[in-house]
Amino acid sequence: MRVVNRAALYAPWAGLWKHRGLVWQMTKRDVLGRYRGSFIGLAWSFFNPLFLLAIYTFVFSVIFKVQWRPTGSKSTGAFALALFSGLIVFMLFSECLNKAPGIILANPNLVKKVVFPLEILPWVTLGSAFFHFLVSFGVLLVACLLITHTLQWTVIFVPLVLLPLLLICAGLMWFLSSLGVYLRDVGQAMVMITMALNFLCPIFYPVTAVPARYRILLYFNPITPLVVQMRHVVIWGQLPDWTELAATALVGLIFSFLGFMWFQRTKKGFADVV
Repeated sequence: MRVVNRAALYAPWAGLWKHRGLVWQMTKRDVLGRYRGSFIGLAWSFFNPLFLLAIYTFVFSVIFKVQWRPTGSKSTGAFALALFSGLIVFMLFSECLNKAPGIILANPNLVKKVVFPLEILPWVTLGSAFFHFLVSFGVLLVACLLITHTLQWTVIFVPLVLLPLLLICAGLMWFLSSLGVYLRDVGQAMVMITMALNFLCPIFYPVTAVPARYRILLYFNPITPLVVQMRHVVIWGQLPDWTELAATALVGLIFSFLGFMWFQRTKKGFADVV
């Protein structure tokens, strides 16, 4: 019984390791396929976040005059770095959530194949989203060098911030990709939900800008602590809040395990519905 329980705990990641070659090839095909036929190709993955950064920075720092001042800085450049560090985290999260309900529906030919491991499809979408995150993160590091002329040594803790984020995304994608097969309205609902989560997250404003009695609402968004921690370690050179990070990692483990279990229990009916 103990061996079975241990195997069940490892199950969400065992498939990723077992089929890592297939996941890699499908992820690469997904990334390249997105820009196939366009004039500048993969360069769009570089320009898209820059465009969003320029728009959001102008609206929130110039028009609404929102500022982060942990070090007394009031410059637009400092605001842009703080905004972008949170924005790229949310972009990874929102891309996964918005695509998740259609993952199985977009691959009906794979559903019909008995031997194909359907549980790896969310990993493929997550891998594609993570590629775009890495491009945006590279832009962020270059911007830090240009604006502040330095990189904080605490940037080495970024992988520890990303781990809970990837776990949360994986768990939600397993759940939503399965639910989307049976309830086609899930895809439309996720557009509204991610829009709400976008503003219920301290991306465009600091947590301290929210009245104390309402701040708890921000933490109903599972990535709020990760946005805050990313800003701390990349922009401000502060150590992560280890307690908050550990709690978020535990939430990520729970999400991933429950999402995978749900997917495994419901995938038997996919072929009858797709």
